[in-house]
Amino acid sequence: MPKTKKSTLFSLRTMVCCAMMIAIAVVMARLMSIVPEESSRFSLEAVPIFVSGMLFGPVAGAAVGFLSDLIGCLFSPFGYNPLFCLPPVICGLTAGLFRRYLVKKTSIFRIAVAYLPYILLACILWQSFALALVYGGEAKTAYFLTKLATRSVQYGITYVIDVILVWILYKSKVFTAAKLWQTEKEA
Repeated sequence: MPKTKKSTLFSLRTMVCCAMMIAIAVVMARLMSIVPEESSRFSLEAVPIFVSGMLFGPVAGAAVGFLSDLIGCLFSPFGYNPLFCLPPVICGLTAGLFRRYLVKKTSIFRIAVAYLPYILLACILWQSFALALVYGGEAKTAYFLTKLATRSVQYGITYVIDVILVWILYKSKVFTAAKLWQTEKEA
């Protein structure tokens, strides 16, 4: 059996897969999410962004994160704010940076470790700060601390669900069946 050529960032296959991940992320973020108030949203949008970074590397993952957020804002009543585009970019970027770590031995623990910087730095810290800047008014510090506390709970729950979903996708062997995931022996 001939060896297959490694996927490059600008291969047609990579671009088509990334486009599908963008579409899935937009649908999950804007049409299949729960928005209890203007500054919080429960969605699974990070799963396709994380998977794209995991499969195609940090540049592709970051691009999927940015484009899915930008396109998704077209369906949002709140519009586009560049302060809020950083977390999806970090999601795809960190997944790509942890790619070799995940290929070496994929486990639910390793997926959880790879997901953690995105949750802590981007979703909880950065977005709480950005929300305080945009919506905090005169009480930015109090608003930041309140959002920090509530988003910690919100993203603690989302973190567990997202990691389990990525693990289930990996264990279902859908990535290897589509020849998108290579084991350490193939790398």
